[in-house]
Amino acid sequence: MQSKRIDPLLKRAQDHEDEVARDLAERQRVLDTHLSRLEELRRYAEEYANEQMANAQMAATSPAQLLNRRAFLDRLDTAVAQQRQTVDSNREKVEAERARLILASRDKAVLEQLAASYRAQEKVLVDRRDQREMDDLGARRSRLARSADTDSGETP
Repeated sequence: MQSKRIDPLLKRAQDHEDEVARDLAERQRVLDTHLSRLEELRRYAEEYANEQMANAQMAATSPAQLLNRRAFLDRLDTAVAQQRQTVDSNREKVEAERARLILASRDKAVLEQLAASYRAQEKVLVDRRDQREMDDLGARRSRLARSADTDSGETP
């Protein structure tokens, strides 16, 4: 039966789809982690900048302190930019995994449709065979009944 031969392919397609779904979930988790880090960095950089502005207005600071603060803010900006690149890279990976999952799902769906088609064809063949057997059985009973009627001398 063709439907039985396609079952291992269906299992393999399901396993592949499950694997790709797990990969997508992992990529999404990594992306979420990087997004969280980016938000933390942005928030920290903003708080630090606001705090430094408030401190600068209240107290006199030396040029060396101003340079140190500016250098630290620059490093924070660089860290935010690098984290943003990491997030963008991970977004692309998530989208690639999502595309792989869509393809794996389509492949499995095609196999499922093929299997359903094979099963429908097999059911039609079984139904025809069963009907033929029922017709043959009915015809035999009818012949037996006629032959029994003619043997007993009765007319139908």
